[in-house]
This record gives sequence, C-alpha cells and structure tokens, in this order.
Amino acid sequence: MIARMCATLVAIALASAAVADEIRLAVTTSFENSGLADVLVPQIKADLDLDVQLLVVGTGQALRLGQAGDVDAILVHSRTAEEEFIAAGYGTHRREIMYNDFVVIGPADDPAGVAQATSAAQVLAQINVEKPAFVSRGDDSGTHKKERALWQAAGLNADDFGSWYREVGAGMGASLNTAAGLGAYILADRASWLNFGNKADLALLFAGDPALFNQYAFLPVNSARHTHVRQDLAQRLEDWLTSARAATLINDYTIDGKTLFIFNATD
Repeated sequence: MIARMCATLVAIALASAAVADEIRLAVTTSFENSGLADVLVPQIKADLDLDVQLLVVGTGQALRLGQAGDVDAILVHSRTAEEEFIAAGYGTHRREIMYNDFVVIGPADDPAGVAQATSAAQVLAQINVEKPAFVSRGDDSGTHKKERALWQAAGLNADDFGSWYREVGAGMGASLNTAAGLGAYILADRASWLNFGNKADLALLFAGDPALFNQYAFLPVNSARHTHVRQDLAQRLEDWLTSARAATLINDYTIDGKTLFIFNATD
C-alpha cells in the first residue's frame, strides 16, 4: 500500500513538472492579424517551455487588462498611453521590441486624390474636403489613437464629421473587411494590410511620413499592485523577445517578399 502511494505521489509530481509555465499576454489585434504571433509563439514554447496565452484586444483594452491585473504583460503600440500606464504604477517599465508603419488604404481609383499627397496631414485634409467613405476602427486601439491624433495634427476634429466617417468599433482585420465592402479609405498598420486576404479594390495609397511610425513595446504588469501577476515569467519572455533569436525571426518574417516588422530592441 505504501509503495503504491509513493508511486502515485511520484507520478503526480512528474506530471506537474511536465506542465509548462503559462503567461497571459494581452496583444493588439494588429499584431495578431499580421501573422507574426503564429511564428513567435511556437518558438517561445520550444525555447522556454513557456505557453503564451494571447488575449487579442485593442491597445486601450490591453492597458485596462493590465490595470486590473488580468494579464502578466502587454504588447501594444501607443507610446503616450503606455507611458501613462507606467507613470501610474501599473507597469514596471516599457521595452521597445519592433516597429513598422501605418499606411493609408483606399479605393484603387482614389476618388479623394490622396496618392500624390506629401504628408499624412495633407491626406486627411483632402479626405475631409472630398468626404469619401472613411472607416475608423473606433475601438480605442493603438491604430484608432494614432488616427485621431493625425486628424488633430491636421487641424480637424473627427467628432465633427458627418456620415461619411464610419466608426465600426472592431479590430484591424474586421475594419479592413468593412473598408473593402464599402470601397472606403482607412488607416491600417502595414503588417495587417500585407496579411489581409480580402483586398477587393483597395490599394495602399500613401505611406512614408515619419508621423506614421508605429512602435510596438512590451510592458510587464507590476506585481506590487497585483501579487498574483507572474513578473518572473514576464521577465523571461522579455529576455527572449529582445534576444538575437527573436530579432532573426521578426526581421525575417515576410509576406510576398515584403518585411512586416523591424526589430529594434536595445539593451
């Protein structure tokens, strides 16, 4: 009897040891839509024996999950909101990982004539004049925050727009699908656009303005606020995300020969 009990206890211990650690990571829909998660997550599991449970939401919701202690870390792309999160004590620090850019997508025949614009502000001013259908994510995501900031930089207030401006309250993929169905303009991150399968009559019409820079950063949630948060696992994940291994995977991830992200983590 004692021998059987000991054997059972050993089996339970071995089974417990075989279970990988799990970290809860809130990520943006643009990161998920890019397809990069499908490359990184399995490799993290292989290298660290760490299961990454992704909660795919907009940046605003990701930050709120961090504030509530519902995740161990977040990967988002809205620097001002991230710095406010850290300053309020919800996160321990902000670590830049990679970047790409935002692009303006619209009907290939470009009825608003934005393709020849020389700045993002000029693009939006022209759209405001012509008033073609424009799809906004309207979900407090990093992309939505950037879009609102760009309207403001152009001297415009999106709250004053008419029915041509359509807030859909959806993720990047769903918003692009709406734009495709309406033949509308939309601000998107380059990675989601390149990985988007239902392009219909849409085309990339404008890019290259420094104002469209799109930085992604990793923020561990502060365990001093939420003692159950696995800050140790967040550190392991951060070390991997800033490693040469991650740099290679991120820089080599392409679609149709086009790079989606550029690694820029520093020590």
